[in-house]
Amino acid sequence: MHFSGTKVPHAFCSPNRKSSVLEMTPTNSQRGGKTTEIRFAIGECSLGVILVAQSERGVCAILLGDDPEALARDLQDRFPRASLIGGDDKFEQWVAKIAGLIEASGIGLDLPLDMHGTAFQQRVWQALREIPAGETRSYAEIACRIGAPASARAVAHACATNALAIAIPCHRVVRSDGTLAGYRWGVERKRALLEKEAAAEKVRTPRNRD
Repeated sequence: MHFSGTKVPHAFCSPNRKSSVLEMTPTNSQRGGKTTEIRFAIGECSLGVILVAQSERGVCAILLGDDPEALARDLQDRFPRASLIGGDDKFEQWVAKIAGLIEASGIGLDLPLDMHGTAFQQRVWQALREIPAGETRSYAEIACRIGAPASARAVAHACATNALAIAIPCHRVVRSDGTLAGYRWGVERKRALLEKEAAAEKVRTPRNRD
């Protein structure tokens, strides 16, 4: 499969509305996005390389890493039957917005999401999107939140399969003792995101002058 992408510069955004969520139909998900056209672009951000991909229904992948080619292969593996094409100028604006979330991830993504996963995974991902920026939850707390208290391990697996970094903030999930567990895109990136969010919340929260 031929890949073509577009590099985009650092960019920042200030949307203040939560994105809508679109679920991929089970048929398309099982077939690896068959007959789906997916646009994508690869750029750089403060955490390294970022790949953003969009189906006709919404943003379907936000991947982080160090190697552009590895991210492109990851996208191909996720959507082996889709037609992958480089994004145009309008698409670059989407990528710029998403890259900006890394610097202001508490703002929220004002773009539709096309989430590909099982019903259980989507319940987990929705619970993750409800965690406020600057806060964390344990895997056990998320399991209880979705009504499956014995499923902490399955919650961890759902976090590991998340393909929408930042938009679905799996970086806000930690061990029960508060320490950082594994993160698909590296624990150091997870730490950096949490530190950015904590610092931003301190700025936004008025100091007590009593």
